[in-house]
Amino acid sequence: MTLSDLGAKVGRAPSQLSLLENGRREPKLSLLQSLAAALEVPVEELLRRQPPSRRAQLEIALEEAQRDPLYRSLGLPYLKVGKRLPNDVIEHILALYSELKRSRTKPTASPEEARKANAELRRQMHERGNYFGEIEQVAARALAAVGYRGGALSQGTLMALVQHFGFDLRYVQDLPHSVRSITDLRNRRIYLEREQLGMHTPRTILLQTLGHIALGHEVPRDFADFLRQRVEANYFGAAVLMPESAVVPYLQEAKAARELSVEDLADVFSVSYEMAAHRFTNVATHHLGLQLHFTKNDESGTIYKAYANDGLVFPQDSDGAIEGQRMCRQWAGRRVFAAPDRFSVYYQYTDTPNGTYWCLSHIDPSHERDFAITLGVRFEDSRWFRGRETTNRVKSACPDGDCCQRPPAELAQRWEGMAWPSARAHSHVLSVLPPGAFPGVDETDVYAFLDRHSRE
Repeated sequence: MTLSDLGAKVGRAPSQLSLLENGRREPKLSLLQSLAAALEVPVEELLRRQPPSRRAQLEIALEEAQRDPLYRSLGLPYLKVGKRLPNDVIEHILALYSELKRSRTKPTASPEEARKANAELRRQMHERGNYFGEIEQVAARALAAVGYRGGALSQGTLMALVQHFGFDLRYVQDLPHSVRSITDLRNRRIYLEREQLGMHTPRTILLQTLGHIALGHEVPRDFADFLRQRVEANYFGAAVLMPESAVVPYLQEAKAARELSVEDLADVFSVSYEMAAHRFTNVATHHLGLQLHFTKNDESGTIYKAYANDGLVFPQDSDGAIEGQRMCRQWAGRRVFAAPDRFSVYYQYTDTPNGTYWCLSHIDPSHERDFAITLGVRFEDSRWFRGRETTNRVKSACPDGDCCQRPPAELAQRWEGMAWPSARAHSHVLSVLPPGAFPGVDETDVYAFLDRHSRE
C-alpha cells in the first residue's frame, strides 16, 4: 500500500503521513485509530517498538539505508521493495551497505592523528571560552520538559529524563569492559553498571549517554568527530547536573562575596570535584568575566586534560598537543602530591615567564591512580577566590626554561653517567589507536551483550 492509498483511506495527504512515518510528527489518537482500521491491525501494534515481523524489520532497515547520503553517493536508482523481493536479497544488500559504512569509517591509525585532533578541538574551545550556548539550551529544554525546579538533580528527575527521551534504564553486571554504557536503539534501552569510576558515576555516564541522543549524534566519521561528540555529550551531562540557570546565580553571588570555591560548587550540586572544576570553566568567562586554566594530571606530572584562555603556556609537542606532556614540577598540580595533607585543597601562587598565577589543586582519587585537578587564574583575579591568602609561592621557568627539565647542576655533576634507569613502557605512547568509529570498543562484545539482553 502506498502513502497515497493509505492517505485516501484515512483522509490525510501523503505528505502528512510521510512525516509520521519518518518520526517527525506525533499522531493524534484519532488518526492512530483511523490508521489501525485502514491497516486492519490493533492500535497497540502501531505503538510497538519492535517491527511486527522479520520482513518488516528488513524493509525498514533498507528504507533507512537508502536515505543515507553515503548510500545515495553511489548513484544507484531507488529500490522499491515489492512482495517478490526475497528476504535474503535484502539481507545481502544491507550487509554490503554495512560493510561500506565500516570501510568508509576512517580508523585512527596513529597517536599523532589523535593528538592533532585534540589540539584542534582545544583551539575551538579556546575561541568560544569553553562555553557551548546551544548545548546549554538543549539541556535547559530537557530539564524544563520534566519539571526541574532547581538544586541538585534528583533520582526522580533523572529517571524522568530517561523516559522523556523514550528509553528504559537497565543495570547489568556483564557490561563489556571496553564500554561505560550500551544503548539498544532497537528496543530503546540503556544498559549501565552501578560501579563508580572516579568522576564517571552511573548518573554522569547515563546523562552523557542521553547527550548523544539529545544532540542528534550519528556514527562518528573519524576520530576528530568521535572526540567532538564525546566533548559535547560530556558538556550536556554537566549542563543537566549543574544547570546554567542554577550555577550562574550561585557563582555570581560567591564572586560578589569573594568566596568562589570549586569544593562548594561540588557539594551544592552533588558532583565530583573534577566535574565541578570543569563546569566552572564552561561559565567563568561567559558569565563571570574570568579567564582561567584547568588541568588534570597524575603524580608523575603527565597531563591528561588541559584547557586555558588566561595566557598560561603548557608544554606541548610539535603538533600542538598538550595531553601526554609532563608539566613543570613546580606547578600546583604536581606539588599537591607532596603536600602534608594531600587530600585537602592546596593553594599556590606561581611566578612564570608570562606572569603570576594563583591555583587551587585537589587530588581526586580513582580506582587505577590518583589525579590532581587544578583550576587557576591570573594573579589579579585571585581576589575573587577562597584561598587567595595562601603563602605558598614558587617560581617556574617552564615550559621553555630549565627549572625542572634538567636536574640541578650539583646532582648532575655527581651522578651523570653513573645511573641506568629502567623506564616503564608508556602504552598510550607506544600503541596504535584501535580502528573503528568508536576507538577501543570491542564490537563483538557489544553485539553479543545486546543479543543476550534483547531476549529478556
